[in-house]
Amino acid sequence: MKEGPDIARLAALIGDPARANMLSALIDGRALTAGELAHVAGVSPATASGHLAKLADGELLTLRRQGRHRYFALASPEVAEALEALSGLAAAQGHLRLRPGPKDEALRAARVCYDHIAGARGVQVFDSLAGRGFLAVTPAEITLTEAGQASMTALGIDLAALRAGRRPLCRACLDWSERRSHLGGALGAALLRHVEDRGWARREPGSRRLTFTRSGAAAFDAAFG
Repeated sequence: MKEGPDIARLAALIGDPARANMLSALIDGRALTAGELAHVAGVSPATASGHLAKLADGELLTLRRQGRHRYFALASPEVAEALEALSGLAAAQGHLRLRPGPKDEALRAARVCYDHIAGARGVQVFDSLAGRGFLAVTPAEITLTEAGQASMTALGIDLAALRAGRRPLCRACLDWSERRSHLGGALGAALLRHVEDRGWARREPGSRRLTFTRSGAAAFDAAFG
């Protein structure tokens, strides 16, 4: 018997098409009902219930209760980042279910990956911070430099509060469309909140798409050019 992480079990859970569709529907950080996820997966409510039980047992999903309603969400940001990385691998290998179209172009430009910015805009943030020496990037880890700390503080981001949480401050998340890294972790989430709080962009209802206003795009480029 081999020791170490059991990736085969997780791969089997994610590999089922219906379950993969359910997980993908939750990658923007939303919580959906079993009925909504059944519709996304194209299966009956009874079949969806079985799939959701398996995903929850595998600790890929978490159940949230609000009154009489039950909602399912991804168990952690790490699950979202793993799904994004698998999407990037699938795209790189040519395993695409749909021919790219206008909607795909909007998603490629800017979208939400759980709670941080992905797509071309997400990669732009990562490249800008790394290029200006605000991030120290090595194969082993990503750290915020002293200059980076000063820059983030100037934006109004409370780094002490972010570090007090259990989540890593900075993580590289492989972007499925750009096939390069965008910034995840607590700092990535804080930067998405920064963008939304200032009205630079808004999330499109029912979609992962992040739409920038004209002035918001200009402000974003000024901050992360």
